[in-house]
Amino acid sequence: MTGTELTGKRLLVTGAGSGIGRVAARLFQARGAEVLLAGRRLDALRETLPGAVCVALDHADEAAVRAFAQTCPPLDGLFLAAGELSTGSVEASPVAVFDAMIAANLRGPWLLAHHLGPLLKPGASVVLVGSNIGLRAIPDSAAYSVAKAGVHMLAKVLALEWAPRHIRCNAIAPGPVHTPMVAARLAGSADPAEDLARLAGVNPLGRMGTEAEVAALAAHLLSDESAWTTGTVIPLDGGADAVY
Repeated sequence: MTGTELTGKRLLVTGAGSGIGRVAARLFQARGAEVLLAGRRLDALRETLPGAVCVALDHADEAAVRAFAQTCPPLDGLFLAAGELSTGSVEASPVAVFDAMIAANLRGPWLLAHHLGPLLKPGASVVLVGSNIGLRAIPDSAAYSVAKAGVHMLAKVLALEWAPRHIRCNAIAPGPVHTPMVAARLAGSADPAEDLARLAGVNPLGRMGTEAEVAALAAHLLSDESAWTTGTVIPLDGGADAVY
């Protein structure tokens, strides 16, 4: 196997009903992987990869994740892209928002690692999706930032714990990316054009990222090409990490 080929690998993807997860699942399959999809909306998953194995799963529900693990086959990798975004300051955000952000963005990946870890084959690779605002503090993103910072540390800890089994774990920390979730937030903005320009202008390259760019990095990290890469959090943000 050479390059970012994934032939012969069985990969589980969460968050594949839309956005980065959907684009990544299609890329992984195109590069030869057997792709399993798990998420809350079966109809969306089936649209992503017709004919693929799709499982209804709330990754923040431990009983559901445990039951899934009992029927899941051995895996060569995980791409955990499921998550939710909410903004607001610490004082202005209801506690329920904090709980929801932790559940969707941190509890879910932790539960999947906890219950599916024993199913990972030697040489497997796990990729978590974090965020560049989990790398630095910015106002009005407290709950989401804290959850994604936790994802980054989870990736590092798992890399150490799984190293004796020759299993790797890394995280990608994207900056603003054109996804349906971001598009929906812009559509509800008082000035979508201004907000889009602000998002695009926070990095030296002066544009937002694409789902395909995140998917390509994930494919690299899941492939044997990155066999000596583990315990890393990789900013994918147009150079913003070099500025702040």
